[in-house]
Amino acid sequence: MQGVDSLPLGRVLEGDCVELMERLPAGSIDMIFADPPYNLQLRQELLRPNHSRVDGVDDAWDQFADFAAYDEFSRAWLQAARRLLKPDGCLWAIGSYHNIFRLGAALQDLGFWLLNDIVWRKTNPMPNFRGRRFTNAHETLIWAARDETSRPTFNYDAMKALNDGLQMRSDWLLPICGGPERLKIDGRKAHPTQKPEALLHRVILASTRPGDVVLDPFFGTGTSGAVARRLGRAWIGIERDKDYARIARERLAGIRPETDPALVSTPSKRDEPRIPFGWVVERGLLPTGAVLSDQGQRWTAKVRADGSLISAEHRGSIHQVGALVQGAPACNGWTFWHFLAEGQLKPIDLLRQQLRAGLD
Repeated sequence: MQGVDSLPLGRVLEGDCVELMERLPAGSIDMIFADPPYNLQLRQELLRPNHSRVDGVDDAWDQFADFAAYDEFSRAWLQAARRLLKPDGCLWAIGSYHNIFRLGAALQDLGFWLLNDIVWRKTNPMPNFRGRRFTNAHETLIWAARDETSRPTFNYDAMKALNDGLQMRSDWLLPICGGPERLKIDGRKAHPTQKPEALLHRVILASTRPGDVVLDPFFGTGTSGAVARRLGRAWIGIERDKDYARIARERLAGIRPETDPALVSTPSKRDEPRIPFGWVVERGLLPTGAVLSDQGQRWTAKVRADGSLISAEHRGSIHQVGALVQGAPACNGWTFWHFLAEGQLKPIDLLRQQLRAGLD
């Protein structure tokens, strides 16, 4: 496994993605984000009701002779990507119904381990002008680990915080790229499939840590690099189109990287040191015999000298007694039990946080 010193960090590499990935050291990348050609199979121009032309993807880079050619291309870059990933690395691939199922099969055939499929629901999708199908209002992202034994980063607490304290679901409602974020040249889109930064923000924040290396083999105008830079992650872009590569470099030159890890990471509660309730008792934060209650004061229990609780019918840990009095299968005693302080009921978790702060 190679260190980051051997990597071309913060650079846009021009050329074929497979050839350039094969030049990079194996096991050196933390996360790969891939927005490959969709092979849209457009047979004719798309026109709006006013007969104006819809900007579709009809560039040469999205054209393949047949499905076999597309599958061969997909397997080649996926194999190169898997070689680059660290043992606990992960890959994100985005696509539409034209290609995402073929990518999913290739990922599994090559040994990747699928973690989630994410539905990106677009708040402002393009209408279906011909009226012969449902409006295509979503794209799909596949999140995969390098293999079944990998333990990729998942910043659960960051995703929960991003979602107002609720678990992040696998359907994401986000707008398509538009407004001032959409890069244009002479009034026309600089790239037909530029992704919104909000989408990449969620992807990179979810599955990397500050300082991790993000590789994008289909860099386009550099959205993944722009977001990685803002989030304090290292990045490498690969782009075969010289014009797109130039636009990406100009875009990234104007972005200030975030250097304070505290601003771009969310500490995981699982990584915090374990604090037994007995510490609260032996260090005098709650005396033996102190009465605890739930927030609604339906149930009470007394603190014993060994850090266990005793109620009218039960004794055990703060978690066991909390579950037993409610008749529940489990209970987080730190948030269930409260103590009286300054005339108010406060969760005993405040005492745990006080002890935890003393360990820093």
